[in-house]
Amino acid sequence: MRSRKADLQEDARFRVLRLLEAKPEMSQRELAEAVGISVGGVHYVLSALVERGLLKLGNFSASDDKRRYAYILTPKGLAEKAAITKTFLARKLEEYEALKREIEELKAEINADEREDRQDVRSRKGHG
Repeated sequence: MRSRKADLQEDARFRVLRLLEAKPEMSQRELAEAVGISVGGVHYVLSALVERGLLKLGNFSASDDKRRYAYILTPKGLAEKAAITKTFLARKLEEYEALKREIEELKAEINADEREDRQDVRSRKGHG
């Protein structure tokens, strides 16, 4: 069983790869906001992805600011994103099914409580 921390790290990697595949010129600040982690966290994720050969840096030529980069997924990065997509989806489907079960249990609990309350009211009326 994987740890929650490992799942969160994989989720961040997946989301960053997915966002950059669609929009390689996203800034670290934009990525941080979209993924829901700190700019420092995004910097860490990007550095690890570049180090692992999943992303490469290129200048973002459409920008007036030549310090801006584009983060381009490498073929290895595309393959990693595809693999992570499968595990991410499987995990989210498990979470969804668990949440559905919990919701059904809560609904049943509420219905049982409401039936009990109605019976209590009826029995008090009959004895009053």
